[in-house]
Amino acid sequence: MSSTPLTILHTSDWHLGRSLYGKKRYQEFEDFLNWMLTQLHEQQVDVLLIAGDVFDTTTPSNKAQELYYHFLQQVAQSPCQHVVIIAGNHDSPSFLEAPKTLLKALQIHVVGSPSANIEDDVLVLYDAQQQAELIVCAVPYLRDKDIRTTQAGESPEEKNQHLLQNIHAHYHAIAERAEQLQAQHASHPPIIATGHLFATGGQTIDGDGVRELYVGSLNRVPAAAFSPAFSYVALGHLHVPQMVDQNPNIRYSGSPLPMGFGEARQQKSLCIVQLLAGQATVSLLPIPVFQKLVSIRGDWPHIHNALQQLTPSELPVWVEVIYDGDELISNLRERIDHAIEGSAVDVLRVQNQRVIERLLQRTHQTETLEEMSVTEVFERCLTAHEIPEEQRPLLREHYQHIVQSLEENDNHSA
Repeated sequence: MSSTPLTILHTSDWHLGRSLYGKKRYQEFEDFLNWMLTQLHEQQVDVLLIAGDVFDTTTPSNKAQELYYHFLQQVAQSPCQHVVIIAGNHDSPSFLEAPKTLLKALQIHVVGSPSANIEDDVLVLYDAQQQAELIVCAVPYLRDKDIRTTQAGESPEEKNQHLLQNIHAHYHAIAERAEQLQAQHASHPPIIATGHLFATGGQTIDGDGVRELYVGSLNRVPAAAFSPAFSYVALGHLHVPQMVDQNPNIRYSGSPLPMGFGEARQQKSLCIVQLLAGQATVSLLPIPVFQKLVSIRGDWPHIHNALQQLTPSELPVWVEVIYDGDELISNLRERIDHAIEGSAVDVLRVQNQRVIERLLQRTHQTETLEEMSVTEVFERCLTAHEIPEEQRPLLREHYQHIVQSLEENDNHSA
C-alpha cells in the first residue's frame, strides 16, 4: 500500500452552455476551465471526478462542446492520470458516451447510464507502475427506467417506495462488487463512489435552477444508501457546496459558477480529497469570481444608491433588481436605465413587486400569478397601468406576436 496520498479533485454541475436572462456565459466557463487546469498542476491532482451536469441541455451548442473537449485535451498534459465523468439529469447519456471508447484510451472514463452488467461501472484505476490505486463506483443519475420496472396497480406511494428501494439496491450491489475487486488486489485500493441525486437534508437556493429528480419523497435519498465501504462519495446536482448528513466524506462540490442571482453571494469551491490508507481528508478550494453578479432589493432610494455605487466599476457587473417599495412605480425600468447609463452595469432582470401585488389584488384572493395565463397577466397589466382603451388593440397585437415568437423558439430549442 502506497505511503503517498492519492489526490482527487471533485467537481460537478458545470452546466456548460447555460445563459442568464439571455446573457451568454461562455467566457465565464472558459475562464473557469482554464483556472481548473492550473489547479490540476498546482494541486498535483491524480484523479478528476466530474459528478454530472457537464452540459446544461441534452443538445449542447457547438461552443459548449468545444470548451468540453478542449479541456479534456488539456488534462492530458497535466499530472492528472484519470478522469471519471458521469451524466447528470441535464446531460444526454448517449451523447456523453458517444466518444467513450476513444476517451478511454486517454484514461477518461465516461458513464452515461447504468450498464447492463454492473461490473462495467466499477472502474479500477491503475498508477504508472500498473498497481491498482483506486476503485470508483461510477453511478450516474439513475433514471426511473434504468432501475425500476413499473407494476400494474401500483399507487404513487408504492412507486416511490420501490424506486427508493432500487436506488439503495443499486448502490449496495455496486459496492459489493467493488469490495470483491478490492480483495483481488494486493494494493487493497480504496473505494469511492459518485452520484447525481438529491440527498436528504440537501440545501438549495431559490433560482438556482435545480430540478427535482424524483417525485414525492424520492427526491431525498438518505445517506444510508451509501455503503461504509466508500471512503468518499462525490455527489452532483445541488449547487450549494455541502456535506450530507454531517458526514465530511459524502459531499456535493456545488456548481463552479453561480447559476442564478440567488447564488451571487455564495463562495463556490472544488473538493480536494486526499486518500491515504483508505482514509479521506477533504479540503475546499475556493473558486474565483469570473463574472460579478449583484442582486438589489428594496425601495427606489435604496436601489438607486446601490446602482450608483456599482457604476464606477470598469469591469462588467450583471444586476438583478427587485423593487418592493410602497410607491407604485410604472416607469421603473426607465429609471434604472437612466441610473446606469454609460456604465459597465447591465441590469438583466427587473421585478416590480408592487405592480405584481396590484395585479393580484384585482383577482380573487386565492388566485396566484402562476394560475393566470400570459394573456390574463397582460390584460391585468394594461388595467393596472390605466392604458387607454384606444391604445390596447395594437398593444395586444404586438404582445401576441411576441408570445408566439417565444413559443416557436422554445419548440425549436426542444
